[in-house]
Amino acid sequence: MTAMMAYNCISRWSSALGICAIIAVIRPAHADPRAVVELFTSQGCSSCPPADKVIGELSKDPNVIALSMPIDYWDYLGWKDTLADSRFSARQKAYSHVRGDRDVYTPQAVVNGAAQVIGSDRSSIENAIKTTTKADGVMSVPVTMTLSGKQINVSVAAATEPSVSRGEVWICSVSKAVPIQISRGENRGREVTYHNVVRNLLKVGDWNGSSGNWTVPIENITRDGVDAAVVYVQDGNREKPGPMLGAAFTSLH
Repeated sequence: MTAMMAYNCISRWSSALGICAIIAVIRPAHADPRAVVELFTSQGCSSCPPADKVIGELSKDPNVIALSMPIDYWDYLGWKDTLADSRFSARQKAYSHVRGDRDVYTPQAVVNGAAQVIGSDRSSIENAIKTTTKADGVMSVPVTMTLSGKQINVSVAAATEPSVSRGEVWICSVSKAVPIQISRGENRGREVTYHNVVRNLLKVGDWNGSSGNWTVPIENITRDGVDAAVVYVQDGNREKPGPMLGAAFTSLH
């Protein structure tokens, strides 16, 4: 439809309907996510609350999948992180081994499985998103996730770039917002809200570069407080995680 045709159509409607129509025309469609940002954080880390706030801000961006992965190696400082999972600590260390820098700290953000920055530095995160998305294959594979009854259907499209030929498909159960009252340790007396907290990780399958479909029973990932899910396709494996190839986010309620 040309601009003149659109104008003629709108002019025949009432002004209220015309305004709605214009808004519908100019509102941009949400693109596929351009980044997965993983924040390694801890309730026992006094430097982490600003990073937790940044993740909350990024979680509102439909083009970014921002995840909190609380680690457990600061538990000895006087407050045991109530959301921590040793698998997240292992994942953070695995990233550092792949990068070769051995940098493991909190708050640390890993962007698209490829770059690490200080998690409270919003501009560095944005720069890392721009840099990593220029690499071959990063976030190039369309991923969709749909709910059907008591199951989640995951679809991964075929690779569109020759450099991408395989990866692992994982699903995360997520709690969108978890307020925690911290009574001991470095954050004693503070209430911190953690956003998009990963509560469980489950490998769905292996992707070989061709289109694939998987079905996951919702009961396999749900628990109290879980109200969303994330599926991602990642190069490498659990011990040697590589770049993110694609991802999707959906609410469960």
